[in-house]
Amino acid sequence: MQELRIIGLLITDRIKEAGLTQEVLTRHAHVIKSRLGFHEVNDNICSRVGVVLLQLRGKPEECDLLENALREIEGVEVQKMSFQY
Repeated sequence: MQELRIIGLLITDRIKEAGLTQEVLTRHAHVIKSRLGFHEVNDNICSRVGVVLLQLRGKPEECDLLENALREIEGVEVQKMSFQY
């Protein structure tokens, strides 16, 4: 049986948390299959709040390491969806 794992991140202050969040994502890039981010309020203004969706791949233990590292960042909320097929 395989797992399809999707992680959702709510970043409450992109300006403050973006650097550390990007560092963690880069360190664990080998388990990220797809990444999608949202933060624009409109064409002229960017919101300080951001949402990132990650589709993960690889060993569950490696995905857990990424998820746990993200949970340690203050101002980042992590939600997970896991599908078994």
